[in-house]
Amino acid sequence: MNDTENTTEKHHRIKRLKYRANHRGIKEMDIVIGRFANEMLEGLSEENLDLFEKLMSEHDRDLIIWFTGEQEFPDDDTRPMFEMVCDHMNSYDFNL
Repeated sequence: MNDTENTTEKHHRIKRLKYRANHRGIKEMDIVIGRFANEMLEGLSEENLDLFEKLMSEHDRDLIIWFTGEQEFPDDDTRPMFEMVCDHMNSYDFNL
């Protein structure tokens, strides 16, 4: 694959991820995950896009209790992405 094909493939992947991030089913997750996706995905590496996609595969109910701090986020390989989304969410100074 050449650079143009890689760029086009990444663009389409980001477009799909943004759509999924903004249409989760629970409005709070649309706001948190969707806003992060809209503002940050273009700057992420392929590895971080993989982590974001894996984080999005979690159930919305689990994500809400982790983002609100009701439960500790489990220690797994998506923790850096979870923390990145949390930092972004906190930069807007709103609470779930």
